[in-house]
Amino acid sequence: MYQLTLDDSNKIKVLYKNHVITYGMNGSLPNPLEATYAALAGCAGVYSRKACKALGISTEGIEINCKPVVRTGNMLALSRFVTEVKFPERITVAQRQSILDEISRCAVKLLIHDGANIEFVTREVATIE
Repeated sequence: MYQLTLDDSNKIKVLYKNHVITYGMNGSLPNPLEATYAALAGCAGVYSRKACKALGISTEGIEINCKPVVRTGNMLALSRFVTEVKFPERITVAQRQSILDEISRCAVKLLIHDGANIEFVTREVATIE
């Protein structure tokens, strides 16, 4: 479960297991939308490592750059998310394609792109005194 208690600061702290994920409301830290973009970038890294492990090659030197492109007139609406991968010369063309294919299977990307037919429920719960 993810849990947070709001206060009047410019930070939102979400508790998850033994972790605290902190978001900024004033540009001092990523906001939740920016964190979603970071999750997409992180997912590309996870899936690149997964592909390299399957290929028996090192991930050393692989660079991944991700660029969110928003809709004209709406800075909050993502229209495209570009993932650019730069490979070291030692990685063959076939290996590069395998890695790119694996990145395209990123679970976070697929959840956002295809959706999961998720029902979002927002409700009030009783206060315990």
